Amino acid sequence: MKSREMEQHDIAEVVAIEQAANQHPWSMKNFKDCLKAGHRAWVFINDQQELIGYTIVQQVVDEAHLLNICVKPSLQGQGIGRKILDHVIAFANSVSSVLIVLEVRRSNDRAQQLYSQAGFNEMSVRKDYYPAEQGREDAILMGMDLSFLV
Repeated sequence: MKSREMEQHDIAEVVAIEQAANQHPWSMKNFKDCLKAGHRAWVFINDQQELIGYTIVQQVVDEAHLLNICVKPSLQGQGIGRKILDHVIAFANSVSSVLIVLEVRRSNDRAQQLYSQAGFNEMSVRKDYYPAEQGREDAILMGMDLSFLV
């Protein structure tokens, strides 16, 4: 699996994966706005040159905020998400971040397990953060302390 910076021409394919993988997906505008704002964004390509995942990270002073991470649904459960997350962690270390933070849906046990196994810890709960099928859903704020590596 190879990575490269996300480019404008990737957005349509990224949105297709986002829509297939999420009940409440980001819009094309969300992705365009992230690139326009200068957030760090990568796509991940397999040996067949197929876009199989992506991630977007916002740098805020000495913190990295993982805004989005996604793997093509047909390829989930094969360790690709962990490799993408490892890429984010390596990036955060390379820019001397002391903390990586993210929000995850309370109902997304699979993602929470991925983050926990990678070394993230629950920091707090953001009540009614996400839109849900009926009303709103809490987000669990998770973080990884990198300050001991700096």
